[in-house]
Amino acid sequence: MHDNATWTFDGDIVGYFDSHIERSVPLYAHGHQLVLAISDYFIGPESWVVDVGCSTGQLTQQLAQRAAKKSGRVLAVDVVPAMIEKAKDTCQGHSNIDFVCADALAIDWPQADFIVAYYTLQFIPPKCRQIVMDRIYSSLNWGGALVWFEKVRAPDARFQDIMTGIYTDYKVAQGYSSDEILKKSRQLKQVLSPFSTQGNCDLLTRAGFVDTMTVFKHVCFEGVLAIK
Repeated sequence: MHDNATWTFDGDIVGYFDSHIERSVPLYAHGHQLVLAISDYFIGPESWVVDVGCSTGQLTQQLAQRAAKKSGRVLAVDVVPAMIEKAKDTCQGHSNIDFVCADALAIDWPQADFIVAYYTLQFIPPKCRQIVMDRIYSSLNWGGALVWFEKVRAPDARFQDIMTGIYTDYKVAQGYSSDEILKKSRQLKQVLSPFSTQGNCDLLTRAGFVDTMTVFKHVCFEGVLAIK
């Protein structure tokens, strides 16, 4: 039981994060491509793009390529210093990226046309999540958009059992042992705190979003497009 709530994105995980997340989150890279396709509808001349929780910068560099075509800039934010350093290395050659190592509550948000939170807010303490969503809404220009991917809880216990079983089978198929799956579950206690689909919709509504649409759904993983 000593592994409870010990997961961190710092340390050794940085070196193998990309391969780890590809095995752990279904259609992870496909989600990146979907985000990029959506971004084409919102990144305009001199737009600001914000990547909240940029991790190793894999999506960041692709957003920067899109933004550069229209003289736009990307603000890449992550709270983990090692992740920011890795992202800088990944994004070498892209001069239109500003990196900030800080909590999402501590940054100066630019007025942006496109904001991405790709499996990020689920790791922010629930008591702070609405505040972050409010900041996201406030920083968007009118007509700008948030693309938000999250792991979600099912609406009731029966569905949760089904979703957990399917996801566990997926991880086993990816080569994780039962011990590894149990250890990771223990480590993520209080670190990963997903809301339900309705809970996430409520966050958006309270922040001020009216126009929202589910753009991705795979078992317990969802992507939402919200337009201001």
